[in-house]
Amino acid sequence: MPAEYARKCPECGGSNLIVQKDRGEAICNDCGLVIEEKMIDFGQEWREFSEDQASKRRRTGAPLTYTKFDKGLGTDIGQKGDIYQLNAKGKNKFFRLRKWQHRISTAIERNLKLALAELKRVSSYLKLPKSVEEEASRIYTMAVQRGLVRGRSMESVVAGSLYASCRRHEVPRTLDELSEASGIDKKEVGRTYRFITRELGIRILPSNPIDYLPRFVSALKLSAETQSKAIDILNKAREAELTSGRGPTGIAAASLYVAALMNNEKRTQREVADVAGVTEVTIRNRYKELLKELNLKDKIKKKIKELGLEGGEAGDLE
Repeated sequence: MPAEYARKCPECGGSNLIVQKDRGEAICNDCGLVIEEKMIDFGQEWREFSEDQASKRRRTGAPLTYTKFDKGLGTDIGQKGDIYQLNAKGKNKFFRLRKWQHRISTAIERNLKLALAELKRVSSYLKLPKSVEEEASRIYTMAVQRGLVRGRSMESVVAGSLYASCRRHEVPRTLDELSEASGIDKKEVGRTYRFITRELGIRILPSNPIDYLPRFVSALKLSAETQSKAIDILNKAREAELTSGRGPTGIAAASLYVAALMNNEKRTQREVADVAGVTEVTIRNRYKELLKELNLKDKIKKKIKELGLEGGEAGDLE
């Protein structure tokens, strides 16, 4: 019996209920009370035994999606090879119809055709999940309908929409990565992102440094124990209010660097900085703050001596 009908009978209190799908009723088997009637059967009324039968008997098309300018509802004239089986007069007729179909499209549709193709390209470059691409397409469509694209480059609005979608879905991507993928200046991407989120009323929570750790760990080939230790360090840093007002990538990279030292995994500040996309100075500053506020200086000094690290790493503790 479906979970939605697995309740007690209001008449006798019994729980022996049955569902008769052919009559669309839910009945108490003890007293005969009809609990539900005229129920809708959401299952399919046909059987299929092969992929070919499934495609022929399925009456619905693909789901609606914002990644297409017409949400997947539109049709194109003359896309299949059947048109070439017509005579010359019939071919010319369909070619004219196809040409006029493209001519009568609105400015918003033409803009969406180009922009959503660019959005798909950038999303593929950054290896973003489908949910992020769908949300970014929805944000861009809303921006076009509100006239927010006017006066701005299409690429910058696409990048801003993708960054907003990444933040909403907690998929860690930095402005530098969006800038590199789209070819737009980092400041312009950030400016456009702030503009569209403000105008569309999109609420974005601050980035969580923990979201960046799996990527950094994978790139640096560190162990799961190091990742768990870095998460503990970040949680303690958040309790000590060290994460507020600081870049999430910098504090995440510094905590990972400290965790690697504590687990006897030798990684230099330069290696960590290159993976995180920040400077060595940033990591050094966050590193010093973590050691000072979390009382880790003595423990790290001992680990540095064991690993034989010299230069910057050793000098930071002085």
